[in-house]
Amino acid sequence: MNIAPTLVKQLAKRGITFDTVSHDYTHSSLHTAHVAHVPAEQMVKPVILEDEQGYIMALIPANQQVKIRELNMSLNRNMGLATEQELKDLFTDCDLGAIPPVGDAYGIETIVDNNFNYCSDVYIEAGNHTDLLHLSGYSFNKLMKDVRHADICIH
Repeated sequence: MNIAPTLVKQLAKRGITFDTVSHDYTHSSLHTAHVAHVPAEQMVKPVILEDEQGYIMALIPANQQVKIRELNMSLNRNMGLATEQELKDLFTDCDLGAIPPVGDAYGIETIVDNNFNYCSDVYIEAGNHTDLLHLSGYSFNKLMKDVRHADICIH
């Protein structure tokens, strides 16, 4: 197990406890949910968007997609998906494609979908392709208490 040090530091700073769920190598959040036998609607998928104003991390369930157009309109921005190279540069302690959904730990503004407001359990990437962190819904909401919440995804 190799949890991203930035993630470990942020969880400790916020007093967040978690369990680790190991699984076979996966290549996407939805695939991870399937292989790890966790509900896709409880698996957090971070989507990194960017424009000339900077980056935003949108947190949505693994089985959903970000409503980029609506998000741009509500934030008065013109964002698109960040490039693979940008992700490598932003998340230097993580495997590419296994980004933990804790934008503030990486200095990135975050917005979380309202679907997570009432989840009893939440699963997040640990920064690699073989481990998840299981948090209680309460702990996840505590971790996300300082970020914006909105309806930002579609199934």
